[in-house]
Amino acid sequence: MKAKLFTLVIVLLVWGGFNNNSYAQLVEPEVIQLPEPKTPLSEGYHNSLSFDIMLNNFGFGIGANYNRVVGPLTQITFQTGITGIRDVSELTFQNFFTGQQIVPNKYKRAFGFPFLFGLKQRLFASKIDDNFRLFVGAAAGPAVAFVYPYVDDDDGNGFRTFRVDPRGFLYPTEGVNDFFSGWGEGDWEWGFNGEIKIGIDFGSSFASQTTVEFGYFFYYFEQGLQIMEPRRATGYNEQGNVSGSESFYEAQKYFGTPVIKVSFGGMW
Repeated sequence: MKAKLFTLVIVLLVWGGFNNNSYAQLVEPEVIQLPEPKTPLSEGYHNSLSFDIMLNNFGFGIGANYNRVVGPLTQITFQTGITGIRDVSELTFQNFFTGQQIVPNKYKRAFGFPFLFGLKQRLFASKIDDNFRLFVGAAAGPAVAFVYPYVDDDDGNGFRTFRVDPRGFLYPTEGVNDFFSGWGEGDWEWGFNGEIKIGIDFGSSFASQTTVEFGYFFYYFEQGLQIMEPRRATGYNEQGNVSGSESFYEAQKYFGTPVIKVSFGGMW
């Protein structure tokens, strides 16, 4: 009798708990409405200006960009700056004793000045917090390059001239310009440039923000830039002088590189 009573109590408890759970499952929680994402227009901002620091395969670069808000999540952009330009064939070596850096077969230095007009579009605004604003962008426009001699090519033969001494060692008869030498012999070349990128605007306030971008940037010059030596020596005579030369590196037209950019600025 006691066993039957105990079994009945257990069944009633289980049944009551099942009914309570079933009832609880029928009551759905209220749907929490997410707040509308903040945008420059909703906060009263229409313009932005920032200072850029860039790192790419050409080295470091600096620049500035101005953006104009044209929609809740869309901005038109303009940016400019200065970057180095390197040939894909360049290899830099440093003298262990003097610390001097030498790039074999380098003929000229080049600096690029990009002018980029583009579009910036914020993504997933309703799904990502406003202090982590993901965006994509693309831009293109004209560019100008300043090219000046790396080798002080006094004889104009298209390469750094060496002689062979009586012991059979080569030594240069033409020097290498330092960073500030040779500007007076430089030329300006016009071309085209463009970029695609993805980035993040950090900060809950639009008035002051930090931006990190990852992208791909390129220059294109129709006439090409002769960064490396156009000719090279083919032999030396008994007096140790160059006896002949031949074509070597061609002028490079396309210069592309991945780029990381950090920007500091704000909106008004």
